[in-house]
Amino acid sequence: MPVENCDVLIVGAGPAGLTAAVYLARYRRKVLVVHDGASRAARIPLTHNVPGFPGGIAGPDLLRQMREQAELYGAVLRQDEIQTLAHDEEEGFAAQGAHSRYRAASVILATGVRLNQIDLPEADHEDAICSACLRYCPICDGYEATGKRVAVLGSSTHGAREALFLRHYSKHLTLLTREGCELSDAQRRELATAGVEVLDAPVAAFRPGPQAMEVELSDGRRLTFDVLYPALGASPRSELAAQLGLTLSEGGCIPTDACQRLPIPGLFAAGDVVEALDQISVAIGHGAIAATQAHNFLREREGRVLQAE
Repeated sequence: MPVENCDVLIVGAGPAGLTAAVYLARYRRKVLVVHDGASRAARIPLTHNVPGFPGGIAGPDLLRQMREQAELYGAVLRQDEIQTLAHDEEEGFAAQGAHSRYRAASVILATGVRLNQIDLPEADHEDAICSACLRYCPICDGYEATGKRVAVLGSSTHGAREALFLRHYSKHLTLLTREGCELSDAQRRELATAGVEVLDAPVAAFRPGPQAMEVELSDGRRLTFDVLYPALGASPRSELAAQLGLTLSEGGCIPTDACQRLPIPGLFAAGDVVEALDQISVAIGHGAIAATQAHNFLREREGRVLQAE
């Protein structure tokens, strides 16, 4: 199996990883981006939260432009799945992919998260996202739900908080449950006061249409909503950090310092896999910081920084 060497290995090609690649390439570093083609941003039909695109931009278009920009300055992209990552103080980092092996002096983990999705066939699920009757991020697109009939799926406090967040955009809010409602009487009263209807009968089936989402409840009722927000959370793709023995957050995210650094010298993390606000603009900032810190780490190894007296 071939071995590819680089100054910095970036694992993940979403907004964080590609931003880091642009910066590092412009720092004249040999940078290699290895990704499995599963960036969550690639599934965004249209986002209006990215500064500089007042008309919005589709996730695939944004990623394409970012890839072109990184490659323009010399970054190399490889589609592969990094399966293992190891570190040696003298040799640096060694990564094993499905198709190649990689060695680097520094690594940036920009692996993102996996959505915890509702139970739908994959094609139907993606069609529902494209038609906007299924959405997963109220921070990203709550504005587009203004005045619409909105349902939130999630019987825990997380779902209740999401429903209250979306209540700012619409007075037509319903909180649905998958297995049973876990809310206290006080929380139910708070939701009722805010105008959020809580339904106790679990959802038995989802039927997305071209413009609406129909849900069937266990008691036989069928309800139609303009948009459904599953409040089911996400699973950080932090397995490589765990392999290196790093302590993860309670939710599985990678905790970094303010400079995206991790306890292992030369190792950084950026984007949604980090415990922060999961937004494209935040990921871009993380990528810029991580890239600059990686460059400075390499400069120090090369003896090209002024040492304190």
